[in-house]
Amino acid sequence: MTLARFVPCLALTAFVATAAFAQDAARDDRIAALERQVQVLTEEIAKLRTESAVPDEQPLASEHGLGPAASKVYARNRGVSIGGYGELNYTNPIDDEGTNFARADALRLITYLGYKFNDRIVFNSEIEFEHGRTGPGSISAGTGEVSVEFANLDFHWKPELNFRAGMLLMPMGFVNEIHEPPYFYGVLRPETEVRLLPSTWRELGAGIYGQLGETFEYRAYVTTGFNAAGFGSDGFRSGRQNGNRAFAEDAAFVARADWSPDRLPGLELGGAFYYGGADQEQAGRPDANLWIGEFHAQYRRGGFSSRALFAYTGLSNAGALSTALGKAPTAGIAQNMLGGYFELGYDVWPLLFGESEEQALEPYARIEFIDTQHDVPNGFVRNLNQDYWVLSTGLSYFPHPNVVLKAEYRNEHAESGLRPDQIALGVGFAY
Repeated sequence: MTLARFVPCLALTAFVATAAFAQDAARDDRIAALERQVQVLTEEIAKLRTESAVPDEQPLASEHGLGPAASKVYARNRGVSIGGYGELNYTNPIDDEGTNFARADALRLITYLGYKFNDRIVFNSEIEFEHGRTGPGSISAGTGEVSVEFANLDFHWKPELNFRAGMLLMPMGFVNEIHEPPYFYGVLRPETEVRLLPSTWRELGAGIYGQLGETFEYRAYVTTGFNAAGFGSDGFRSGRQNGNRAFAEDAAFVARADWSPDRLPGLELGGAFYYGGADQEQAGRPDANLWIGEFHAQYRRGGFSSRALFAYTGLSNAGALSTALGKAPTAGIAQNMLGGYFELGYDVWPLLFGESEEQALEPYARIEFIDTQHDVPNGFVRNLNQDYWVLSTGLSYFPHPNVVLKAEYRNEHAESGLRPDQIALGVGFAY
């Protein structure tokens, strides 16, 4: 082969080889790119599986007057929301008379079920299981129960004005609306918010709520009233109708307002007022109208926390009502009742162990005064055992912001008769 023919052949061979090499390199690049895409897709699928099983949770925060865990549905874009809380406790009355016993109780297990139809319409509910069971009681105590704590539809219009209807939590005090155990001190709820603002207190009704600017929030509802057949010398708790085929002859009105001043971050001042009929036009009962007013304040800043609450009540025709209900002279329903408390708490974890984003250790103390026989009608005698002080002190340990271990000691002192002191231990959580 001549040189003239060899050179073109060599050039053609080099070109073909170069083209083949380039094609192989391009193929390798495509394969590498596909492998990277497969890896990315694999990681995304694994992430989706993990999030489906254990979704990332945002920090719980109270909205529209409800507890932090109960507010989860408002943060969803659409669809179902599930949350809840639970509390279990051990109580040991210190009583020389031997009439009280230590008890352990699966007090509450709660499920919040919500559904967000769209940005305007939200359903929210709380289903409560109490005392570990339903049906016939155990050999040591009475029955448990399953009940609807609240179930309402919210219709959102604008921040200043929204509508709510259904089974409503009455917006009074601190605990009745926000009763999840990580968010109040003590194994047991404050006595004022059990006797005078009978947590958990709910009724069927409808109303409005909203926020005016950044600092003012309100709620106002019309609801079914109490049934006075359950009133007693120890308060109104048994008069709650709880949406159970409730008498609706007498309605009630309740309103609440809260103000958080800009210049004092962490401070909240507020109050609530309730007025409604309680006789429900039942035969033999006189007209009985009940009003309840309460003022509350709280301040939280850094590790410091404090609360104060005062409540006062008035009941018309208390004497005639007590007689109609067959109350004994020492068990009459008071014309006026009062109660209040002041509490302080502080997170000492940073002082003892250094800063922590999750853990907290909060000792607290509360002083409380209750008098559900403050002013009894003529013909009845004050039951001085219902006029008493409660001094509570305890410790709350938070291994997580939504999980709490509690210990509490209560010292109770009545004007007359025995009110045993009490040691209590508890665990609580919200999610």
